[in-house]
Amino acid sequence: HTALVELRGEIAADTEASAENMIVGLKSAFEDVGAQAVVIRINSPGGSPVQAGIINDEIKRLKVKYNKPVYAVVEESCASAAYYIASGADKIFVDKASIVGSIGVLMDGFGFTGLMDKLGVERRLMTAGENKGFMDPFSPQTEKQRAFAQAMLDQIHKQFIDTVKAGRGKRLKETPELFTGLFWTGQQAIELGLADQLGNLDFVARE
Repeated sequence: HTALVELRGEIAADTEASAENMIVGLKSAFEDVGAQAVVIRINSPGGSPVQAGIINDEIKRLKVKYNKPVYAVVEESCASAAYYIASGADKIFVDKASIVGSIGVLMDGFGFTGLMDKLGVERRLMTAGENKGFMDPFSPQTEKQRAFAQAMLDQIHKQFIDTVKAGRGKRLKETPELFTGLFWTGQQAIELGLADQLGNLDFVARE
């Protein structure tokens, strides 16, 4: 039979798709002596790159230890951190209308300093360490802090890109847009080498 591991929803600590939960499922699937292959069924918009990296590393370790093929089957979406995980599979199957890709990293927040000035509100933030208030939405962001955050994002983005390149190899058809955070339909993902072919869970298990 085919062992099935589900990856659903946001990838984060303390969620159904956390590294802790996924690793338990993956180990059980690989250790099952009757399982001829392991399928990871994915329906996730992404989430934590840390959690995704832990899961991807475990997939690679288990593949070597048990010498079993691993297939990712995408339903609605396999984006961002979910694609980070999928790139560890031997093959990625998609629906023609699946959403695939979003190879990028973000850090978001808000800045209220202009509004506070208009309202005459004074922010009284006391810190020990000049950057301790970094990312505080009520304090202005310096150019030095912006550059520091961007360097962090760039490094994590490179880790993501390197993982995808290692997993997909020569199948990737690199374009200027491939690693910019854009996402594509399943059909387009196949053309770009981000996925291998069309197929749902029943097809993959049967074939």
